[in-house]
Amino acid sequence: MVKRCSSGSERTKLAGLSQLGAAMRTVNMHEAKTHLSRLVDMAAKGEPFVIARAGKPLVKVVPIEDQPAPMKKRYGMLDGKITIPDDIKAFAREEIEEMFYGPKE
Repeated sequence: MVKRCSSGSERTKLAGLSQLGAAMRTVNMHEAKTHLSRLVDMAAKGEPFVIARAGKPLVKVVPIEDQPAPMKKRYGMLDGKITIPDDIKAFAREEIEEMFYGPKE
């Protein structure tokens, strides 16, 4: 079922596309290009819409959900739990040299 709104755009009931089965605004490709900024602002405020070409729905524009903040690095969290040798550059030196240069003769 397609209904014309006062603005000239269409509203349609698309199964599975709208939340709670409410009618979702459908705009044609030309209107979407002409009023993209306004439409994106509306979608960001929680009013998703569908862009159609020749009356056939193509894409649904919805707001992006808030992303969780990335975990911060915690410096010093292993303090006192591990030990680093004083001569760390010598750690496994022989094994590493064998991997690169082959066994010593």
